[in-house]
Amino acid sequence: MIKIPFAFLPPKLLYKYSKLFYGIAQRLEKRFNFLTLHLEQTEAHIKPIEYISMCLASLTIFFVFMLFVALMVATFDIPFLIGLLGAILVSFFVFLQQMAYPKLVASRRIKGIEINLLPALQDMYIQLNSGVPLFNILMNISTSDYGGVSLEFSKAVREINAGRSNLEVFELMAIRNPSILFRRALWQLASGMKEGSDISTLIHEVIQSIADEQVMQIQRYGGQLSPLALFYMLIAVIAPSLGITFIIILSSFIALSELATKAIFYGLLIVTIFFQLMFLGMIKTRRPTLMN
Repeated sequence: MIKIPFAFLPPKLLYKYSKLFYGIAQRLEKRFNFLTLHLEQTEAHIKPIEYISMCLASLTIFFVFMLFVALMVATFDIPFLIGLLGAILVSFFVFLQQMAYPKLVASRRIKGIEINLLPALQDMYIQLNSGVPLFNILMNISTSDYGGVSLEFSKAVREINAGRSNLEVFELMAIRNPSILFRRALWQLASGMKEGSDISTLIHEVIQSIADEQVMQIQRYGGQLSPLALFYMLIAVIAPSLGITFIIILSSFIALSELATKAIFYGLLIVTIFFQLMFLGMIKTRRPTLMN
């Protein structure tokens, strides 16, 4: 069962508690129709309505925790209404993060496959030219350290041992796999096997196309870094500096208490750290999947 981010309860207990929210989850399911695909790609074996219910259940507990934090902040001469508004905004943001979490898990699975795809295919090409049978190659790849590719090939070996043909297994892997590059490679191999082409030549062509794709991904990544760096300077460097200056000037007119001033500065620090972590995440998620 997939873990829910920002959930204070273990998955099994959260699943039991989530049954109280099935009615609301049923109404929200149409708004989050992308969950079906993302949950299938994560192999979570859970329905979208069940996942939404678990998110709603964890959200109620998280909101209660945020209300407690708002009460604690109110002791620093900060109005409780501001803390309540902050609790609502943070809880809403957490819910959106929970809805996007299956996509993140699926993207990690895709990256785990694509980052090892090129070396795994090169290994297959070398073994084929050395005269190793295809089934033995699949077994060797499945026991090697090729991350998600080894895991997928281990599933293929089990299905072949269960009586399926190599061609049928390749086609099934291409249908159910979330990685576009891996599916493309498998479809090329399956099509070539149907036509009776040389597998070694097919794998060499797949390796060349993936290598070209790797160069294109690196070029696109370089083009995205410049605007991201500019946005980072504006939000995480310039804005906090101007904000500190503004708060210092404003505090001299309003005559804020020492505790309130410290709370504002600490809040600004937390927001700045949050944006820095967010930018690090954005840069990491845009990193090409074919790069180590």
